[in-house]
Amino acid sequence: MIDTIKAVYVLLDRKRRLHNFELFGYDFMIDEQFKVYLIEVNINPCLGVACSFSSCFITNLIDNTLRIAIDPLFPPPADFAFKKNSGEILPEIKYELIFDQRTDGPELESLYKKADLSKIA
Repeated sequence: MIDTIKAVYVLLDRKRRLHNFELFGYDFMIDEQFKVYLIEVNINPCLGVACSFSSCFITNLIDNTLRIAIDPLFPPPADFAFKKNSGEILPEIKYELIFDQRTDGPELESLYKKADLSKIA
């Protein structure tokens, strides 16, 4: 997945605004041998709720996304406890940081400049 970010890095957030985030939708297909294929990446993933599973999944996805993106800037009070419903299908969605502009960005920008691809940005 990191290759998908690296491939379009200079096109993402061209103004390099401080404190923003994007949520992408990755569509995968799994074959009979459980080999995973990336079909597409959506810059505007569907957040529609069609059933109880998607309702729980989308709710947790948005909640976790905002916790990761907003809470570091505006932390909740120390005594604030997040309510968890014991009947949830997916009690939490675990994220993995696959790209950090502060550490990965400078290397990619220098590669784009060397390849003279900076004109596309």
